[in-house]
Amino acid sequence: MRRAAVGGMSRRSACRAPGEARWRGAPARDNGPVPLYRDDAIVLRTHKLGEADRIVTMLTKRHGKVRAVAKGVRRTSSRLGSRVEPFMLIDVQLYEGRNLDIVSQVETKEPYARRIAEDYALYTAATAMVETADKLVDHEREPAWDHYRLLHGALGALSRREHDPGLVLDSFLLRSLALAGYEPSFDLCASCGRDGPHRAFAVAGGGAVCEACRPSGAAAPAPETFSLLEALLSGDWATADASMDRHRRDGAGLIAAYTQFHLERKVRSLPHVDRAQPGTA
Repeated sequence: MRRAAVGGMSRRSACRAPGEARWRGAPARDNGPVPLYRDDAIVLRTHKLGEADRIVTMLTKRHGKVRAVAKGVRRTSSRLGSRVEPFMLIDVQLYEGRNLDIVSQVETKEPYARRIAEDYALYTAATAMVETADKLVDHEREPAWDHYRLLHGALGALSRREHDPGLVLDSFLLRSLALAGYEPSFDLCASCGRDGPHRAFAVAGGGAVCEACRPSGAAAPAPETFSLLEALLSGDWATADASMDRHRRDGAGLIAAYTQFHLERKVRSLPHVDRAQPGTA
């Protein structure tokens, strides 16, 4: 049986250090070899399994979202434990399983988790990112290269402290929604297509709306807030970095509402994001 084959591996074989020889094949079982594959992955979340194992949910470069069992990682002697924490970018080797795959080898590519965990604002922003990515990439084993690349870039920007963490998060949310087919409009009316600028924003209506299409309850953000939102979606960081605190707060509220409406579920980590870092007065 497969579990017996994997459980029989030595700890040294399961946790080869970088530079050691790669495995050349997969162990045999009664009905043939166990399929083996390797990919780059970003760890999205983990939860406990049994006394010493964890189930690790990853967004991979070529295989989409993958869930796998990391055996023995909760033991103090495990060499894999710190490598399969959320936000880590890893090179992972797995065996295909009937229900869950099994992690056999992990090498760290970028220790984003170690850098991000040093700062609470970075940590809360990264937590909201991986939760959103997990919800947007619904189906396992379906390619999600664009989502992987976007999350990779956002976590890298956070770890290098390139911009305010809240702005990086908001840009990530807008771009993720655009990839999923929910790109908001900040210039043209989302309802009739009339040229802007417009003064109303309808979360359920797809973004900016003209006065003729404006539904009751639509928000009325300042023109500078619309400019910030458009800059975050397009990657205009000169405009985003120069924005004022009040426009960042207003933009963040609109983005959070828009994200959760179109996801049709709450992003539980969003209310806990630390946005205390000041912008321009």
